[in-house]
Amino acid sequence: MPKGRILNLFSDRYQVAVGEKLYNCIARGKWKKEQIFPTVGDIVEITITDENKNEGVMEEIYPRTNTLKRPKISNLTQIIFVVSMNMPKPDLLLLDKQLAFAMWKKIKPVICLNKVDLANSEEVLKISNIYKNAGYIVIQTNAKGKENIEDIKSILKNNITAFAGNSGVGKSTLINDIFEQNITEEGDISSKNKRGKNTTTSVTLYEIEPNSYVADTPGFSTFSIEEIESTHLAEYFKEFKKHIPYCEFVGCSHKSEENCGIKKALLSGEISSKRYENYCQIYEELKKMEEHKW
Repeated sequence: MPKGRILNLFSDRYQVAVGEKLYNCIARGKWKKEQIFPTVGDIVEITITDENKNEGVMEEIYPRTNTLKRPKISNLTQIIFVVSMNMPKPDLLLLDKQLAFAMWKKIKPVICLNKVDLANSEEVLKISNIYKNAGYIVIQTNAKGKENIEDIKSILKNNITAFAGNSGVGKSTLINDIFEQNITEEGDISSKNKRGKNTTTSVTLYEIEPNSYVADTPGFSTFSIEEIESTHLAEYFKEFKKHIPYCEFVGCSHKSEENCGIKKALLSGEISSKRYENYCQIYEELKKMEEHKW
């Protein structure tokens, strides 16, 4: 049976890309009874029911590498977190929540520091170094001036990529630069793109070249991280993880305990004090949410 990827969903119809062709497919009726719900990004096998009308039926969903609830999408390989260096000012607490979320979901995070032309160069360098030293990819851009757009384009290859960022950070301008045309409407990719038709406010995948997709994810700016257990949070701070085995106590919170590997790394300068402060704040937020669950 032909194998393809779900690009979007409208009502009960799924648009599935099989090679160069698009098929409008329905799901097997038994799936609903079995609580199986296909989602954008899924790899599926289909039976073609009408070649002339490009219609088919989805028969099987391949195992997913990851699934996001909001926005509803599967098999993302990377998220580009767009951070404005000015107007609005960078929110590093939010960024650290986003990075922890991506690491928890096993999705590659990339940091894009945008509007660098409007910021103090020392501040840009300081923030860039914090995250580069932590092991993240950091790209500095001026979307309006199309600066370093080719660097963004190069990391889209062979990936399914979502862009995330608060309103005003320049996400839409970046996407327009990538597609080299004005394809955004009110902050989201419109139906003017090469493939696929955005007929709903749900997620849509757009193929920018073979095996390379950009996800249109309306409202994808904030993250709900309450599913991350506070006791495991440090594992999702990239530069913290290697220091955890040097903690004296199992289940160390890395806050008040003595002989903590992470606190030793903080004192030696291997971990940024800003990252550690944000870790402590996120940890406390998670603890409070856990206490109010019961």
